[in-house]
Amino acid sequence: MTSTTDSGPTKPPAVGFATHDHTGCIAVALAAADAHCAAEKLQFTAVRRRVLEILLHQHVALGAYDILGRLRAEGLGSQPPVAYRALDFLVRNGFAHKIERLNAFIACSHPGRAHAPAFLICRVCDAVAETLAAGSSIAPAARAAGFRIERTIVEAMGVCPACHDAGPA
Repeated sequence: MTSTTDSGPTKPPAVGFATHDHTGCIAVALAAADAHCAAEKLQFTAVRRRVLEILLHQHVALGAYDILGRLRAEGLGSQPPVAYRALDFLVRNGFAHKIERLNAFIACSHPGRAHAPAFLICRVCDAVAETLAAGSSIAPAARAAGFRIERTIVEAMGVCPACHDAGPA
């Protein structure tokens, strides 16, 4: 689906590296968070909701201090614990993920769905795309070692299509 501006047709915004209905994805993610919090009797406070909206807005990984700056500008908090508590809540409930490599957070692209996320991180522009891990190749080795995997997060570094198409990196 493309839209038109005064300067001609434009592409819809992208999730990671693919185009999508951005307004729809925000609505789906917020509805999933609302439903989960209602079902689990969790408080989806104004700050928690706003942090999720900030993460959803551009589908980029943001650091806690970037988020805090936006909250501060909106009068929603000026101390780091405000952002960290909201991010912790969102990560713990599956609405956001922490990208360890970037020390940043990104909204979950598959809210309300149990999954093992895998992140494709562009080493040139730091764009991040979430995909579903098809399975873990370390699971057999972990079982053989008697190790119980509690959470698998894959972070793969490479070059995104936009940077690849722009020339040598």
